[in-house]
Amino acid sequence: MNNNEKLADILSAVRKKVPLVHAITNYVTINDCANVLLSYGASPAMCECCDEVYDFAKISSSVYINLGTLTKEQEESVILAGRSAREHNVPVVLDPVACGAIPRKLEVIRKLHETGRIDVIKGNIGEIKFLAGVDSLTRGVDSLDTGDGALEACKAVAEKYGCVVAATGAQDYVTDGKRSAVIKNGTELFTRITGAGCMTGAICAGAAGAGDDLFLSTVSAILTMNVAGEDAAKKASLPGSFRVSFIDSIYALDEEKLVKEGNVEWI
Repeated sequence: MNNNEKLADILSAVRKKVPLVHAITNYVTINDCANVLLSYGASPAMCECCDEVYDFAKISSSVYINLGTLTKEQEESVILAGRSAREHNVPVVLDPVACGAIPRKLEVIRKLHETGRIDVIKGNIGEIKFLAGVDSLTRGVDSLDTGDGALEACKAVAEKYGCVVAATGAQDYVTDGKRSAVIKNGTELFTRITGAGCMTGAICAGAAGAGDDLFLSTVSAILTMNVAGEDAAKKASLPGSFRVSFIDSIYALDEEKLVKEGNVEWI
């Protein structure tokens, strides 16, 4: 079995297991994340009430934490969900949105790491470089970075937090510190819609809830996102129609297409 076939097996596992993804995510893209998880084959639960998250995290397959519009209640919920995930062995995927622009978010990440758990960090290249202590170009929640040194930054963050790290951009980089992959599929239209990065983080959580190898699960999720995006871009060239076509393409994507069209460099 080659590596692309292993990635396709994770797509199959998601659809067979229908992992329950507990998402504490931002208000701008919460609906996008729920819909992409459903189309991917997972079961989304957008549960953020601080009175409920501890109990809900322990029955979930994975937890997705997105810091995009971090309210005080969300902050408390993030820490409680992380603690529950640690106590009940539930994988946590973190999207550190705008961590380089808003210092408070670094403190939340520190608390989550110390009292809870972080199994996968998925951010744009600028965010990952910031977490690595490397100069990067950002504008609010967007990365303006070209990607030079992205893999080295990912490795540094993987060592710092002891987790899988993915940096998304024109090319996407994933590493667990030992194994690395560069994903070369994708479409520029992802930069013309709101929520592409958040949806990527969400399906990383879906894959984490179904697969045993978090490195391969993360590569598979991002490759799924990108191959479906390429397919959608062939059918729709404008942002609004692309968004709709993309959800359809995630739903229609099969293992054969992922194996055939996946362009991954393994390092």
